Amino acid sequence: MTRSTVRTLLLSSALFALGCAEYKPLDTTAYLRQQYAKEIGLQAASQVEVPFELDDTIRGSLKTLPPLSSELRRINQVNDFIFDGLHLQYNLAPTKNAVETYRTRSGNCLSFVNLFVGVAREVGLTPYYVEVTDLQKWNHRDGMVVSQGHIVAGMYLDGVLRTFDFLPYRQKAYRDFNPIDDLTAAAHYYNNLGAEALLAGNLERARELITTATRIAPRFDKAINNLGVIQARSGDPAKALETYQRGLAISPDNSTILVNMARALQQLGRSQEADQTLAKVEAENTSNPFFFLYEGEVALGRGETDKALDYMVRALRLDSELPEIHLGFVKVYLALGDLEKARHYLDRALKLDATNQDALQYARLLGK
Repeated sequence: MTRSTVRTLLLSSALFALGCAEYKPLDTTAYLRQQYAKEIGLQAASQVEVPFELDDTIRGSLKTLPPLSSELRRINQVNDFIFDGLHLQYNLAPTKNAVETYRTRSGNCLSFVNLFVGVAREVGLTPYYVEVTDLQKWNHRDGMVVSQGHIVAGMYLDGVLRTFDFLPYRQKAYRDFNPIDDLTAAAHYYNNLGAEALLAGNLERARELITTATRIAPRFDKAINNLGVIQARSGDPAKALETYQRGLAISPDNSTILVNMARALQQLGRSQEADQTLAKVEAENTSNPFFFLYEGEVALGRGETDKALDYMVRALRLDSELPEIHLGFVKVYLALGDLEKARHYLDRALKLDATNQDALQYARLLGK
């Protein structure tokens, strides 16, 4: 763990455990606002949300909880408060801050973590945001990949990292975790909102949100990638290429940036460079199911159904629990005119994630 906020939280936890008379809980909301101001100035910082900030209504509800000395019991108390007390329901979009998640009783993974972190810190615990680095979801439109990470909450209990998740369909068998500081977590929040606007076709709103993410965390490669996608979608592939190059200077092997760079090179008529870039990505992504899913849909868009089916099979062999892959098969078999197989894979996609909007649209199309 290398981030300063995470270190501070753990130090605060240790002092609390020792019963230090001078211990004062770290006001992480105020601290994050200070970090905003340092990055973008005081006036601009006042317009940026703290995703885990609570309001008086939530604090009032928490005052009814009995005080508990054990960290484990308090963690369980927080989970009971959120899930049993609020009956929180999974909803893919939009991403929400802690207050919105509490008010609507719904949210996606990052929405849940925002509420979990805010509530847990309010009761004296020291959770933090954790990026799951082996589950990087690729969303793509028009041959370009939009970056969104998967975030869980994390906390050390008895020296062991415990994580708390809200992904409804996937087995929790993650391998690689990266604790991140609150500033990066806030950038994830704005990046998620921007990606949702981008995928909905609202480029102006997407640019505003993604720009906020890149300003508060200038080295956040996912937001840099998405800014390039916005520029390319706005008809400026040359500017997008400059942005992708900036992202690669930070993260040289970032596959999503490389794929989008290849697309920008194609748009600029630099086909040989584009092919070389895609060959490099394929060589380095033999274990990434989303890459093969992406390649399959690109092949499908070109009318190469046999190649598309081959890519989908390769993706499925890597991970059979992703609804997006089964939807990939739905698209291929619809293109092939095989409605029986299309319905079969649609059923599997819906069993994995009954809230998936693309799957629900295909269900309506196929009369299910």
